[in-house]
Amino acid sequence: RPVLSVHYAGALLLHGKLEGVEARLRDAEQWLDTTAERGELALASSAEMVVVDEEEFRGLPGMIAVYRAAIALALGNVADTMTYARRALDLVPEDDHHRRGSAEGFLGLAYWTSGDLEAAHRSYAECMALVQRSGHLSDALGCSIALADIRISQGRLREAMRTYERGLQLATEQSALPLRGAADMHVGMSELHRERDDLHAATQHLLRSKELGELAGLPQNRYRWCVAMARIRAAQGDLDGALDLLQEAERLYMGDFFPNVHPLAAWKTRMWVAQGRLGEAFDWAREHGLSGALDLSYLREFEHITLVRILLARSKSDRTEHSIHDAMDLLERLLHAAEEGKRTGSIIEILMLQALAHQVQGDLSASLVPLERALSLAEPEGYVRIFVDEGLPMAVLLAKLHEHARKRSRAALTNIPLAYIERLLALLRGERVQEGISPAATSSASAPVPAQSLLDPLTERELEVLRLIAAGLSNRAIAARLVLALSTVKSYVNTIYGKLQVESRTQAVARARALHLLSE
Repeated sequence: RPVLSVHYAGALLLHGKLEGVEARLRDAEQWLDTTAERGELALASSAEMVVVDEEEFRGLPGMIAVYRAAIALALGNVADTMTYARRALDLVPEDDHHRRGSAEGFLGLAYWTSGDLEAAHRSYAECMALVQRSGHLSDALGCSIALADIRISQGRLREAMRTYERGLQLATEQSALPLRGAADMHVGMSELHRERDDLHAATQHLLRSKELGELAGLPQNRYRWCVAMARIRAAQGDLDGALDLLQEAERLYMGDFFPNVHPLAAWKTRMWVAQGRLGEAFDWAREHGLSGALDLSYLREFEHITLVRILLARSKSDRTEHSIHDAMDLLERLLHAAEEGKRTGSIIEILMLQALAHQVQGDLSASLVPLERALSLAEPEGYVRIFVDEGLPMAVLLAKLHEHARKRSRAALTNIPLAYIERLLALLRGERVQEGISPAATSSASAPVPAQSLLDPLTERELEVLRLIAAGLSNRAIAARLVLALSTVKSYVNTIYGKLQVESRTQAVARARALHLLSE
């Protein structure tokens, strides 16, 4: 029963069970006459073989090649993945859109894994078109995630957003009930809104994703949701809440054939660095065998950039010369590799870290060169949080660059986007600024967060909880509104009481109004 054997192999692969797959494929192959021409497949021993679906039987050679591409990819063998995917494209008829789409998909995944992102996008776009033509629309939505992820790595955020928007349209226009994958589109759009610093829109997309329910999400959506919400929490200054969500993401993690280029452990490590927990961060680096001397690869690029962040943090805390030199050397190598791969998303972060590294060395003039280049790449695509998340050190550099840029602009010798720098500086000061409007251009375009006279100022998240307290919401209602655990809200309330030096909700609201912390 060769058809059944191949489908059994496919079911094993679908559940991530590689053991036994190759044996099932060989069971099927023994019944195939490989000397026959494509489309005229002969039966090797028809008296002993059962074939119910002749069309499925004729498609087995191509399907076997697709599954072998999947096995090779799961084992990390990119070369064999490409070989088998191309063999499948040779074997599968032009009108078999689903199998050809599968082959194009694995070819795209192999390119993606190796860091050839443009080739990956081309193959995956073809994959999406084919599986959509075959009627497998949820598979097409999975392709949308891949295509958007690739564009984000290339620094093309606006195109990534359009990809998610088209995917959401596909998921909702076919029937009254959203297709499986619709929830994933909202998670992807949330990530892009967060980078633009529209945290409200980012949160609303995650809430909409959750409202759609698990049946509207692909298997990986639950952990991706937690990562997206963790990054919003971090942007709001709630690093503990972000770490809790990342731990939940680890519990929910379900891998697929996509290259895992942003491992959850590296995200957690970045939170530790932000919290000053460098011992745990270095333990992670040692456990994963990371060092500046290793050969670089696209698959580990995010981890190596995380290692740079650890080294920079240690050089600032311990004043160790070797840490900053190791960081600078690694950044130079990472920049060269990212430029070769045309990964603009990585290039922007690497250049920004180079600027911060020069700042640690006390060389502000040298800092401005990579920072200016990073801004020129980032501004057209609307990057914000990548700079704002760096806090005071970045504010110092941006202010210095702004001063230099104003002097140079008078001589018409600069392409630095002054309005962009001014917007980032305003956000770093805690002001709310509309996208595309310079804070210097109009005072009505932004509503500054009131200056706090507290010794320990409230974080953005704590201010949000405080406003809901002032609106009369209970702790349980606040938890539901902000998608938080009740215990987390209680912790926020206690922290707010401590910072305001009060003992009740009434006192907290009165104290906040006296300090002009609540918008009237």
